[in-house]
Amino acid sequence: MSMDHLVRVVEKDYLKKEIPEIRPGDTVKLHLKVKEGNRERDQVFQGIVIAMRGSGLSKTITVRRIATGGIGVERIVPLHSPVLEKVEVVRKGKVRRAKLYYLRNVRGKIKIKERR
Repeated sequence: MSMDHLVRVVEKDYLKKEIPEIRPGDTVKLHLKVKEGNRERDQVFQGIVIAMRGSGLSKTITVRRIATGGIGVERIVPLHSPVLEKVEVVRKGKVRRAKLYYLRNVRGKIKIKERR
């Protein structure tokens, strides 16, 4: 048995099953577990998926939102991480790019058409 095959077999145990189909351009709500001192709480991060990379256990998404004061905040989240509680798709976006890095330079409201 090759090492690659062994990795795939072990990987299956750790993959999350309840992740919805996410594509770049989608607006998502990420429910993340945040540890503060000795207590844990749920923190929601809502934004647009601007990039996806990797596959299997190492699959990550980059989510961007505009915080208070018009400052852009990006967060790279591993999809199968235990820190990620739940992913909700708020809006399905229709885009023609796989990586939406151009949104970093857009000022004001970002308009993305909705996918039906």
